[in-house]
Amino acid sequence: MTTLPVFRWRLAPDGLATRRQLRAAGLRPGGQDVAAQLERPRRRRGPLVAYLYRVDLAVPVRPMTPGRWAALAKANRARRTCPQCLRDAGYVIPTSLGACVPCAFPEPSSGPESLRSAA
Repeated sequence: MTTLPVFRWRLAPDGLATRRQLRAAGLRPGGQDVAAQLERPRRRRGPLVAYLYRVDLAVPVRPMTPGRWAALAKANRARRTCPQCLRDAGYVIPTSLGACVPCAFPEPSSGPESLRSAA
């Protein structure tokens, strides 16, 4: 079992990148093993750790196919559809509410019953 080289925050050598850095460059790790580890010290807890991959072994990101675009659009539409009123809310429905805002917080009716209870 080999140990990974550990670099301090902002001191990683050129040629190594995190997943986010690879993605920003249009690359992905492509099945390669982690080449090194980056540690950012924190005061009261353990260090934050990021894994580094070799840029020269990274491969291009797979392009989105029409089927993937359709599946992504369907998933996003499902996240916007209210399960109570079945309407497209126009925004992603928060999981904390579980429904669109009008369904989660219905306004009191303005009928005669509400006027009697208010008086």
